[in-house]
Amino acid sequence: MSQFSARLRMHFIVFIWGFTGILGHLITIDAFTLVWHRMWMATVVLAIYLLLIGRSFKTTAKEAILLMLAGSIIAAHWVTFFYAIKVSTVSVTLACLSTGALFTAFLEPIFFRRAIDVREIVLGLSVVVGLYIIFNFETRYTLGIVIALTSAFLSALFSVINGIMVKTLKPNVITTYELTGGWMALSVFFLLTDRLNQELFTAPVSKGSWGYLNGDWTMIFILASVCTAYAFIESVKVMKVLSPYSVMLTINLEPVYGILMAALFLGESEQMSYQFYIGTGIILSVVFIEAYLRRQKQKITS
Repeated sequence: MSQFSARLRMHFIVFIWGFTGILGHLITIDAFTLVWHRMWMATVVLAIYLLLIGRSFKTTAKEAILLMLAGSIIAAHWVTFFYAIKVSTVSVTLACLSTGALFTAFLEPIFFRRAIDVREIVLGLSVVVGLYIIFNFETRYTLGIVIALTSAFLSALFSVINGIMVKTLKPNVITTYELTGGWMALSVFFLLTDRLNQELFTAPVSKGSWGYLNGDWTMIFILASVCTAYAFIESVKVMKVLSPYSVMLTINLEPVYGILMAALFLGESEQMSYQFYIGTGIILSVVFIEAYLRRQKQKITS
């Protein structure tokens, strides 16, 4: 795979990830049920693929438990992500989700035991300015903003933990057990709340509206197979060619792609005040500056 081909594929993957917000808005079932189905479907698709290519996902019991616990974090991230979309808009959720890179900058020193860079504090305060503008002019979506920021924090926490795991484990092992763990965690939650019943499977059928191609089931399958399993498989291939910096810069475009697609596909429901776009612009600018500074720091230390 050439560098050019890898970059095109990475942009396509990020485009797919940006489309998850559109699917989350269109799928009518609640966020918990949506993520439960997404995780078991994605696990099955990924496991079949790995078995077909003869790739093993065996690991020790201790590592499996740790990975499944990490999977519960990604499950919580996805639940809060889709719930934020349902109580606000795709654009608001994605704008807040882009703060995940800055949360990561503050979490890494804790997990990797290094000093916090003063520049990261300045950038963090700049993000607060962007969020203040959004909060101040989009007060109708306050609940969604708070939940989306929680989702961003969980995403950052998950990324930092994965950064530790990936040093000793293969990506296919990590993803398989994390998806399984997240699905199991949600299953336990449903069991404790008396929701582990037939309605889990009948809800998408009763609420979908595409006739024989039931709307919710079709979109959940696309979410699980294309946006989760396929995107993971392709991203692993691309990461063998591109540098981590190139990958990170491209991933930072996810909110941009997502907001543009939301405006295109969802129309008036995604029209926001101009102050929202100013605040979002500030946040995204800070995210790209943080990525650039991190790259420069890596050059100096290497």
